[in-house]
Amino acid sequence: MEEIDVVRVKCNDSDVYTYELSDQELNVGDHCVVQSINNSDDQEFGIIVAKLKINKCQNSKPILKVLRKATEEDKRHFEELRNKEKEAYVICLKKIKEHQLPMKLIKSHYSFDETKLTFYFTSDRRVDFRELVKDLAYIFKRRIELRQIGPKDEAQMLGGIGSCGQEICCKTFLRKPCNIPMKTAKEQNMTLTPSKISGICGRLLCCLKFESDWYQYIKKNMPQVGSKFELDGINGKVEEIDPFHGIIKVRDERTGKLIEIELDDF
Repeated sequence: MEEIDVVRVKCNDSDVYTYELSDQELNVGDHCVVQSINNSDDQEFGIIVAKLKINKCQNSKPILKVLRKATEEDKRHFEELRNKEKEAYVICLKKIKEHQLPMKLIKSHYSFDETKLTFYFTSDRRVDFRELVKDLAYIFKRRIELRQIGPKDEAQMLGGIGSCGQEICCKTFLRKPCNIPMKTAKEQNMTLTPSKISGICGRLLCCLKFESDWYQYIKKNMPQVGSKFELDGINGKVEEIDPFHGIIKVRDERTGKLIEIELDDF
């Protein structure tokens, strides 16, 4: 089975995609210019975060390619674009206020070849921004795209510090934010106070997913709270389980005492 060399490239601060390396000599940490994931005719600037080999048949879609290793001139151009993006953000924000649109502007982004300028925003409803696009196209003289994103995408773009004191996961290593059901928090006996189990995006913490499989596994091997219990002359009802220490707490029906029994004994 044919294998191809690919790299994982981080573009636009947070987006990480797979690109075919071809015959170019590139290593982790190198900057490069790649095809845009949204339009192969556009270009993006990124940094290589991983190198690996994959089977060619694993990919039903054609893999985009690394165009070249970034030169010093490319790096200077990228920094210039960052300054232009800040200016574009201010102008777009002003136009949004002029049109009185219910939008929260999050970020502006130039494609590396400057053929397209994208503005990311959030809103709790659909927004008719056609007149805004016309104004922006007239000002910037290039293709304009307005893209509505969700709260998790906003957090990933802007970053921040989580309740754990660390930089939020979706900004550092999560390729795609998780969709966490409330059931996951209940399985882990979390306090269901929204402020305790929600991230800065207002959605359930992505880290609840990290240990979800372990909780499901360990609870299959432990009795449920409320179930009847009988062992070595002790008859009672399970009142609490401690999955971390493998302890089952049982209320003895005869004495009324709360007895701790290790899972291995059970």
